[in-house]
Amino acid sequence: MRRREFIFALGGAAVSPLTALAQQQMPLVGFLNSASPDTYRFNADSFREGLGKAGFVEGRNVRIEERWARGNYDLLPGLAAELVAMGVAAIAATGDVASARAAQNARPKVPVVFTIGADPVRFGLVQSMNRPGGHVTGVSLLAYMLGAKRVELMREIAPRTSRIAMLMNPSNPNAMAEQTNAITGAQKLGIEIIVIHAGGPAEIDAAFERFQKDKIDAFISGSDPILLDRREQIVALAARQRIPAIYFARQFVPIGGLLSYGPSISWMYRQAGEYIGQILNGANPAEMPVMQPTQFEFVINMKTARSLSLDVHPQLLARANEVIE
Repeated sequence: MRRREFIFALGGAAVSPLTALAQQQMPLVGFLNSASPDTYRFNADSFREGLGKAGFVEGRNVRIEERWARGNYDLLPGLAAELVAMGVAAIAATGDVASARAAQNARPKVPVVFTIGADPVRFGLVQSMNRPGGHVTGVSLLAYMLGAKRVELMREIAPRTSRIAMLMNPSNPNAMAEQTNAITGAQKLGIEIIVIHAGGPAEIDAAFERFQKDKIDAFISGSDPILLDRREQIVALAARQRIPAIYFARQFVPIGGLLSYGPSISWMYRQAGEYIGQILNGANPAEMPVMQPTQFEFVINMKTARSLSLDVHPQLLARANEVIE
């Protein structure tokens, strides 16, 4: 070995244990998600932004270990157990109720911050919104309450709509509540709702075949991380069949989706990051109120509207938070 290489190797041997010790002293945070990192990376990035706002930067004073179920909810309990076994100080259980439950039930218990679209009290995640009372808190979008509003917006942009499909992931524990809200709103407008289940690529393809068979005028995407994960497939199929659709998150619209109405998903993940940071600084999740959105995003893609020969009323455009040309 050359003298220069020997000195470098010796120096590396001396520094390496110190580096390892420094990493061990950094708090370790788990990030658990039911979707895929290939298409959900923007949410993981928003989570890191929130952590940074709370004073924690990955590699500087915090470590992050990610676990992704890639659409298979059955994997979530095992993934949560892996994170706990690694000694995480807290878990961001993102991607709705199934992820939150998996982290909540892991042993031993560690602080959990969830991101869900459901009522966390109804699913036993917290005792109340203002005082969660246990080791779990988080952010709830209460998306199940927006189904009726999405039906109303679809009727506004496509007045002749009489039959709407709801594309729902049956594995999502919150699916039934969202369906009920949408059906109630549709009945008031004289619109028929047909619920079609899909939770994976093949099922989504089959659902669109049913759209044609059942002569669907439009469809609504359920508020579900797996459907958001498959947004490119869903939007492409909608364009191919020339069928209007309203989605629960704005991420569908820039890639060709017609409409979206709902809270900001990125905001939710940033808030989860901030809450994890507060817990690392000593906050007690039992006393941290569940956060809820105060604003909703209404986004319209005018290019898609024109391709569907839809005449968007100026009043509807004026209400939009963002219009994509």
